[in-house]
Amino acid sequence: MSVMGRISNWLFAPDQDRIGISWLFLNGLAIIYLGAFLSLAVQIDGLVGQNGIIPFDERLAHVYSIYGELAWLRLPTIFWIDSSDTILIGAAYAGCVFAVLLFLGLFQRISLIALFVLYLSLFHAGQTFMNFQWDYLLLESGFLAIFLVGGPNRLIVFLFHWLLFRLRFLSGFSKLQSEDPAWSGFETLKYYFETQPLPHVGSWYAHQLPEWVLRSGTATVLFAELVVPFFIFLPRPFRLFAAAITILIQLAIITTSNHNFINLLTIVLCLFLLDDRIGRSQNKNDLPSIQSAGLNRSWFQPVLRGITLAAAALVLFTSISMMSMMLMNRHLPDSMMTAMHWLRAYGVGNIYHVFPAMQTERQELIVQGSHDGHEWQTYVFKYKPTYTNQAPAFIVPHQPRLDWMMWFVPTQNPGLLPWFDRFIDQLYRNEPTVTALLAENPFTEQAPRY
Repeated sequence: MSVMGRISNWLFAPDQDRIGISWLFLNGLAIIYLGAFLSLAVQIDGLVGQNGIIPFDERLAHVYSIYGELAWLRLPTIFWIDSSDTILIGAAYAGCVFAVLLFLGLFQRISLIALFVLYLSLFHAGQTFMNFQWDYLLLESGFLAIFLVGGPNRLIVFLFHWLLFRLRFLSGFSKLQSEDPAWSGFETLKYYFETQPLPHVGSWYAHQLPEWVLRSGTATVLFAELVVPFFIFLPRPFRLFAAAITILIQLAIITTSNHNFINLLTIVLCLFLLDDRIGRSQNKNDLPSIQSAGLNRSWFQPVLRGITLAAAALVLFTSISMMSMMLMNRHLPDSMMTAMHWLRAYGVGNIYHVFPAMQTERQELIVQGSHDGHEWQTYVFKYKPTYTNQAPAFIVPHQPRLDWMMWFVPTQNPGLLPWFDRFIDQLYRNEPTVTALLAENPFTEQAPRY
C-alpha cells in the first residue's frame, strides 16, 4: 500500500471510543438548531422582510449588480429563487422540521445538509443582524456534522477539536490584542454583568459578588481561553480537564447572561474531548443511526472520502489563513483576501473573538415618539432593559436580534447607523412587521410625527 493510502486509512479509521459521544453530539446539535430556527422564525420578516428594517431583496439586487450571474456563488442562499416574507419564514420553520428529524435519528445526512443550507441562507439574509460569532460557530459545526454521519473517524474528530480550539484560544488572544485595561487589570467582571447586551436576573446577583471573586473570575476566564485550549490536543487526562473547565465556565455564563445558544453549542462541542468510557453503561449496539447510517456501497466510500478530504482541506486552509492574519496582525495579500471572502461566504474557516473589549459604563438607548413634540411616549422592547423596576428575563437560547443590536448604537459606530436609521424610518411609518418586534408600540392608532 502506498504512503498516501496508509495516511488515508489512518485518517478515516473509525473512532470506536466516540460512537456514543457522536450520538449525543448530533442530538445536542439538533436541539440547538431547533432553538436557533425558532428564534429566527418569529422575527426574520421584521428584520429583513420586504417591509422589514433592511429588506434582503435590496441586498440581493445590489450583489447581482456587482457580480451578475456569479452572484449566487458570491452570496450562497436559496432566497435567490424567492425572498418574500412567506419564504423567509417558511425556511425558518423548515429548519425546525429538519432539526426534529435529526433529533429522532431520521434521514440524518439529508437533515444535516438541509439544516446547513437553510441556516446559511438565513445567515446571509439576516445581514448585520446575523453577523455574530455564534452564527459562524453554528454554521461551521453544522457543516462538520454532515461528515459525522456513519460514525466518527480520526479526521472529523480532529476538525471538531480544531474548531473548539480556535473558538476558545482566539477569543482569549483577541482580549490581549485589544489591550483593553479591563482585561489586563483583571477588572472585566466588575463591569460585565452590568454592561452586557441582554442581562437577566442572575446578572444582578453576580454583580454583587466581592471584588476578589470577580477578579479571580476574570483571571480564570483568561486561563481557560489562553492556556486550556492547548490541552485539547494532549492525552486524555488533559482533554478531560479542558472539557471540565470549559463546560463549567459556559454554565456560569448561562446563569448570569443571555447569550442565546453559543454557550450551549460550546458545551456540545466539548463532548468530543470526552469518550464513551465516561458512560460505560452505554451500549454501542443501541446506536445504529451512528454506526450504519452511511451508505456501504463499494463505490460510495471512496467518493465520500474524497469529499471529506476536500472539505477538511477547505476548512484548514481558510481557518489557518485567517488565524495567521489575526495572530500576526497583518493583512493577507489581496488575491488571498479575495479568496478568503469567497470561501468564508460558505460558513467555514472563521475567526472568533468573543468580547475582546469591555464597556465599563452601561448606556441604555431609549426610543420615544411624539405627536406634538412636547409629550413623548416610549417604545418598549421585548427584552432590552427599559425600566429599572422590571427584572430582565432569562431567554436562553432565544436571541432577539433587534434588542441585541440596540446595545451597539450608543457607541455611534458608523457601520451600525444605517440599519438604525432604517428602523426609525419604519417607526415613522408604523410598519406592522417592524413594530411587531417590540413589546409595546404606543402609537397603534396613528403614527408619530416626531
